[in-house]
Amino acid sequence: MGSENWGIVVDAAVSRLGEGIRGGLEALKDRLNDDKVAREVVAPALLLIQAEKLGLSETTLRYFAAVASGAIGGDGYASAAEGKVSLTSGEREIALLWAAVLAAHGIKAKAENAGSVFQVVTSGVGAARLAGLYFLFGPPLLEGDERIINHKLAEAVELGAEGLSVSWEGLRRRTEGGPVAADLTISEGDVAIKYNVYLSENAIELQFYLTVRSRVELAARLLRLAGVGAEVRKVDGRGVWYVYAYTDTLATGRKELRNAIAEIVRKAVENGWVDAGKAEGWLKKLEEGRVLMEGWPKYLVRLSSSGALEVKYQSTNPDSIKQEMQRFREMGLEEGVHFAVKMPEGDSYGYVSILKEGLTRAAFLSVYGKDEQQRRLAAEFVEYILRRAEEAGKEVSEKAKKIIEEGKARGSQKLEDFEGRVEVGGVEYVVKVRDGDAEFDEGRGGRKLLRIKIRAEVGRVEGEHTIVDRVVHEYTITFSRRTDNAAIGRAYARADAPGGREADAKRFSAIVKALTGEEPRVYRMKDGKIMIECYEGHLDGFERYAELADDIEKWLEETNQRAPPTGRGLKDE
Repeated sequence: MGSENWGIVVDAAVSRLGEGIRGGLEALKDRLNDDKVAREVVAPALLLIQAEKLGLSETTLRYFAAVASGAIGGDGYASAAEGKVSLTSGEREIALLWAAVLAAHGIKAKAENAGSVFQVVTSGVGAARLAGLYFLFGPPLLEGDERIINHKLAEAVELGAEGLSVSWEGLRRRTEGGPVAADLTISEGDVAIKYNVYLSENAIELQFYLTVRSRVELAARLLRLAGVGAEVRKVDGRGVWYVYAYTDTLATGRKELRNAIAEIVRKAVENGWVDAGKAEGWLKKLEEGRVLMEGWPKYLVRLSSSGALEVKYQSTNPDSIKQEMQRFREMGLEEGVHFAVKMPEGDSYGYVSILKEGLTRAAFLSVYGKDEQQRRLAAEFVEYILRRAEEAGKEVSEKAKKIIEEGKARGSQKLEDFEGRVEVGGVEYVVKVRDGDAEFDEGRGGRKLLRIKIRAEVGRVEGEHTIVDRVVHEYTITFSRRTDNAAIGRAYARADAPGGREADAKRFSAIVKALTGEEPRVYRMKDGKIMIECYEGHLDGFERYAELADDIEKWLEETNQRAPPTGRGLKDE
């Protein structure tokens, strides 16, 4: 920014904020040769000149939003709870320049001293407008730019949606028996896109086609702001881009969108153009509200042929896959341990698949995450998956609930002073745990082992209240990974224990069952030895205890050699 143009910048800022700022901005002119000052000044100064010379249009708004999004994504913040968006600057005069830039774009803001820096803060309507522009015209941040902190984007979506407007017009029917059509407009501030809505034989269809991809991208972003997941696609063999959404997806949108579409349906029924029975089903979906949670794309949740829970998002858009990867990383999940990824190639689908360990870990983090942000992200995901599982049916819902309950229970209890009664082989035992812990060891071939040690008193119940044959001992079970990646824990009953191997095996089984809810398998060898064997279900149970949870989780992560699922046979719903 050359000093010869500085007068234009000062006059533009003064016209927005008043004469009281002129002196400070004129003094700033003498420091423009300082590289640090010049770097901070150039962006707001050029934006001011642009607004002054060219006015506001979609082109100038795109440039403004791209620059502002960098400032928000850097040291700024967006808070839907507070209804605020803030940019940070090192000096008061530069903060005032930014306040003038926002004013030039119809956004009222003020510069505030925040210790060693200044913040340019906008709230209310201004915050909604800035957040909306940040989302609509900034770089493709919600499609997976890993350099940006995505929780700011989630806040921006929530804030920006407050300025959303949805309307419709032009209900028409071109041919007898043909689909009913209407124009539906979604707008945020000065930005508006007109979509086609069709009431066809089997569905409500919303479409937007154009040869200009950037405009179609904007149409997709506005739909996302309205709560509808939408991806830009290309018509095969043609230079035409499009976005579309159907009944179920539209029913996940914000209330404003659902209400407008419901009005179109009702008007078509009044005109006798749509069967009332068919329309009733559409209206029920629209009026029941959002089935999916805002900001989440449509995940497939179902049971595999083996009865395992499958949680998967698929897309041909690499940016959409990256977005989900980034979301899970921010949640505290690790690729290859908690989720698997396959990037799309050409027109083929890629996916993000949540492993059982991932859903369990997310449930745990929703309660015990390191900070409020992590807990919120994990809780939203868990709630979303539960909703999708409920839609998929009772079996799927019960499976998902069990996994999530296991995750939330991790670390929630203490081994010390645990007491329980269980039945093993038709005999009732009382188990009182004194203490316990877990440790790592190295086995043959360098395999990493997990040893769980439980020191407990176990007694057999006779009659209703008499406890006999009390034995206090430390019981150790060693977990390792099999070649198929399954976690197996083994221990051997002691011949020198009171009552011999049989009695020791029963006491050991009582401890495992009392702590995990599942009885272990017991194998009697030809040489007289007795082996007690546990599985991953038992590990899930042991993870309830604070003394064991962290070590079990670490061992599972470090020894995981699971091959990612293939995704064969799956496609978008």
